[in-house]
Order: sequence, then C-alpha cells, then structure tokens
Amino acid sequence: MGPGFESQRDHQYRQTTLKIECGFFMPYIYILYSPKLDKYYVGACAELERRIYEHNIGHSKFTRSGIPWVLKYTEWYDTLTEAKRRERVIKKQKSRKYIESLLMGKRSDTNSSG
Repeated sequence: MGPGFESQRDHQYRQTTLKIECGFFMPYIYILYSPKLDKYYVGACAELERRIYEHNIGHSKFTRSGIPWVLKYTEWYDTLTEAKRRERVIKKQKSRKYIESLLMGKRSDTNSSG
C-alpha cells in the first residue's frame, strides 16, 4: 500500500520518530504557577508546549481552576521515565519551600540531565 495507508500504529511510530529526529521530543519536568490560586503544579511530559497549552485551556480537570498557568521551571531528561521519576521525587516533598528553592536555583540534588 502507498503512503497514508499504514496502520495507525505505524503512523504513530513515524510521527514519534520524526519528532525525535527533529528535536521535538524532549521529556521534561515542569513547574507551573497560578497567580489566581497562588499555587504551584508539578508535571512531566514529552511535549512541553502542548502540555502547557492543555493546562491553560482547561483540558486537565485538576488545573482548570487555576487558569492562567505560567511556566516557572523546567528540567530536561533523556527519557520520559527519568522525568516521571523526578516528578515523583518533587511531589513527595509536599513542600512549597522545596519548589521555591528549585525556582531560585538552589537544587540540593544532581539527578537532572539538563
């Protein structure tokens, strides 16, 4: 079959491969801030711009009430698994003070790839 007739799975694989080759696929942890709620949100994703957009259009029920969200911090990782592991570490701290220390550049750990 010609182009465009590949299975959905093959099509998704081609899109992912293209994103990696073009440099779009970059796993991040990110910290958003809502001035409206005066709260931070920590997340991990592979497509940062898309994910922030989703937060700001109310796609996520958890962050809908805090719109607009402002990106305050990112860390880049080699794999999404590493980024999600780091996200869990930050969330387990349950500490605004810890998050604000990250924002001020006072990280006490060195597990980030970037």
